[in-house]
Amino acid sequence: MSYRDLQQLAGLYGVQTAYLDVSRRRRNASPEALLSVLKILGSPVSSIQDVPGALRERQRALWGRPLEPVSVAWDGLVNTVKLRLPSSRMPRLLRGHVAVDTGEKKGMEWKVDSLQVLQSEEIDGTSYYSLDLPIRMSLPTGYHRFTLELPGEKAETLILAAPSRVNKGSHGKKERDWGLFIPLYALHSEQSWGCGDLSDMENLINLTGELGGTLAGTLPLLPCFLEEPFDPSPYKPVSRLFWNEVFLDLKRIPEWERCPRAQDLAGSASFSSEIAALRASSLVDYRQLITLKRAVLKELSRYFFSGSSNNKAAFRKFVKDNPLVEDYARFRAFHEKTGASWTGWPETQKKGFIRDIDCDKEVFEYHIYAQWAIFRQMGELSAVMNKKGVNLYLDLPLGVHPDGYDAWREQEIFASGTSTGSPPDPFFTGGQNWRFPPLHPEKIRDQGYSYIVRCLRHHMKHAGALRIDHVMGFHRLFWIPGGMEPGEGIYVRYRPEEFYALITLEATRNGTTVVGEDLGTVPSSVRPAMKRHGLNRMYIAQFEISPCNPVSLPAPPSDCLAGINTHDTPTFSGFWQGLDIKQRGEMNLLDNDEITTEERLRQAARDAVVSFFQASGDLPGNENNQADVLKAFLTFLARSQARLVMVNLEDLWQEINPQNVPGTEKEWPNWQRKARFSIEEFRNMPRVIEVLKEVNRLRMMPGPE
Repeated sequence: MSYRDLQQLAGLYGVQTAYLDVSRRRRNASPEALLSVLKILGSPVSSIQDVPGALRERQRALWGRPLEPVSVAWDGLVNTVKLRLPSSRMPRLLRGHVAVDTGEKKGMEWKVDSLQVLQSEEIDGTSYYSLDLPIRMSLPTGYHRFTLELPGEKAETLILAAPSRVNKGSHGKKERDWGLFIPLYALHSEQSWGCGDLSDMENLINLTGELGGTLAGTLPLLPCFLEEPFDPSPYKPVSRLFWNEVFLDLKRIPEWERCPRAQDLAGSASFSSEIAALRASSLVDYRQLITLKRAVLKELSRYFFSGSSNNKAAFRKFVKDNPLVEDYARFRAFHEKTGASWTGWPETQKKGFIRDIDCDKEVFEYHIYAQWAIFRQMGELSAVMNKKGVNLYLDLPLGVHPDGYDAWREQEIFASGTSTGSPPDPFFTGGQNWRFPPLHPEKIRDQGYSYIVRCLRHHMKHAGALRIDHVMGFHRLFWIPGGMEPGEGIYVRYRPEEFYALITLEATRNGTTVVGEDLGTVPSSVRPAMKRHGLNRMYIAQFEISPCNPVSLPAPPSDCLAGINTHDTPTFSGFWQGLDIKQRGEMNLLDNDEITTEERLRQAARDAVVSFFQASGDLPGNENNQADVLKAFLTFLARSQARLVMVNLEDLWQEINPQNVPGTEKEWPNWQRKARFSIEEFRNMPRVIEVLKEVNRLRMMPGPE
């Protein structure tokens, strides 16, 4: 057995045996990593000696599969469908039909001897042939089925009839939109209970609309583990199919006005004192907050399920329209009962079967009621957004928590025994392990991407713009086998055209603008594919500064969302003062030599930016005045032809602390820091409002040629 056989086997599973890192150096995968990933993908390999047999088995499986499980018909045009069969099973006449998702069927047949053989292969003495079946039809946008009748069986493929490009979202009032960004947990008002809620989001939407903006942006609003296991990261949600009840405004729930027990509890002296303490804290205390909100929600749930509410019909409709919500509530209730990850549950429940008697009825009712309440408030928020002409800019995270609902319910399509991450780079020299399982590239196709479609629809129902976290995952993901370090990980390929088809189809149906987060190690094929299919890329000024170039800040392209920073980077003031370098040094993420190098490069970046803005006339004042430099950055972005410009609210009052420091856990309170000012305070701050009015004025002007 040669290493070449292992490489060939890896290729047949879409596993890369080498990749180019950010320095364009080739990194080869070790045989151990390849064998581990191949085994996770389903190849029968435990050692290098198993490779020859596994290679023959894989070849037989690929050639013995008559049709691919999924195919794409761009703009609905289907020319051919590829067929593979062994010669012994090739009939003289083939019959099939296309079932359109509207219910129509179109039959067809082919004489095999009139079809051209595209390719042939002999495996273990059996000849296999690849043929193109001409179909030549136009399909409406949607999900259709092609069925082929074969001797003794039927073969099917899902046809994704998708627009080749995302149609422009309907949310924008102009071609050059802008919006405000802040994490909802950080947003707070005089009425909220220690972190932002959907009423605060409504207030942000109102402010955005008053100033002329069209988007209010925030981080994912999905449910997280806020008790045990505690993990408040919005990028490791329990599920991508539900919402987080921590963002509920409890007093806007219809049952509140008719439930004295909830009102008495929330109005008690001890409860009010605890809420006051939550409001006074500079950090969100999720554990205490969810304890208090849950206590009130339980009273509302008891009131509702006691039969006192007149909203039973609306509740039944919600359950009917969201058939997984009861399943989700059972999972949460049983998880709380056991206090353990589902991977350690008894076999019956571990495999996805939880009966009503397995969990506490009241806890089950709490979770289903909480989801009904948050779904209602999201719907009310959408109505406000439609009225104001301002839409939500949401974020679809790449992964889910390994102990969460999605990983449990969709066990077949998540690859266990490995986790997703990123390879070593200058910022993270050892690479990163994000500690959530990747999707299995073949099993999601066998499922017809139904889970992905549900995730997209859940978000696009409310999002006028949707950011796809780590859009490179459409093309490939960095897998780190269990027990290995991130530097030993390897890339596994996916089917990008099928992912883009899902995006263009669902985004066009929902009128959603799509932004692909393309920061970090980006393969050369990604941005051309995004452009071809109408996805906006990201332009982050902090990453674009180049002290070595005559033009230190290249102009943002038209097909992008432009901003100064993201939730994963320093704030403007933190960056400008180099506080992030000092912080990483204090956390031992940089040694003294690295700190010196980073500070030298940062000073060069500052000098280059100041010279650039002085030359353009955007920085006439004191170069040491951070407020003037910030205005110059925002002027530059607002005047550009970028499709979208997002302004980080916290930059406007020169916040120095970041919301998240990648690569840290206990070293920094990630996802917990509140905004320094409340909504009532910053909406009356001239240094905030005047800057945003100027951004709007520049965005309203014709863009540069």
